[in-house]
Amino acid sequence: MIVIHPVLENGALDAFQLWPVAEQPPYRLVPLNRMLDDEGVGAAVATIAGYNRSRADPNPADPAAAYLSPLLHEEGFVAPGGLRVQDTATGATLNPGCCCGLEDWRAWLEVADGGEMWLGHDPMPWAEQAGETIRLHPDEERPGPVIEFPRAALRRLLAEVQQDLADFLLLLADWAGRYTPDSADALVAAFDSSLQITGPLRRTLQWPAYD
Repeated sequence: MIVIHPVLENGALDAFQLWPVAEQPPYRLVPLNRMLDDEGVGAAVATIAGYNRSRADPNPADPAAAYLSPLLHEEGFVAPGGLRVQDTATGATLNPGCCCGLEDWRAWLEVADGGEMWLGHDPMPWAEQAGETIRLHPDEERPGPVIEFPRAALRRLLAEVQQDLADFLLLLADWAGRYTPDSADALVAAFDSSLQITGPLRRTLQWPAYD
């Protein structure tokens, strides 16, 4: 069976103290879905905010608000990670490569329509169109097991990815209401917009700006 999950590359959070975060080794791919607890959601928020920290708004009076500020820019944010594809029968796994971003997960719809997309580097994963079959190669530089499945199945699998992200968004809304109540609505809107979570499952969405 083929399964696809949205994953975030966890940051180094050993010294993080602004809110509770899960104790996880850095640079581990963590699924975003309804299974996360409060500390897991907190780690995801801290990871993405830290990844975008070059746009941080200094606010010594409210360090948590300052740390979250990179997420609240109208142009959106990027999230290290992407989609992980697994063949549960063979154990073959395709992980998102370096410089791939979870915010681009809808680009997989190009593959569903018979096209191509860039899947990152180091490793060098790539997708091959073979008639009505998709072949996913986990690493171009290190040949190994290939993941194969009908192209017609990909839209259904991406709908499951969208559901995972929608479930995470509900957890985020609950988390933000308790840990960052002043910016809760803006934070949820920013995640929804930047990660293109809700709305019809098509290649590109146009999102309204949020305050």
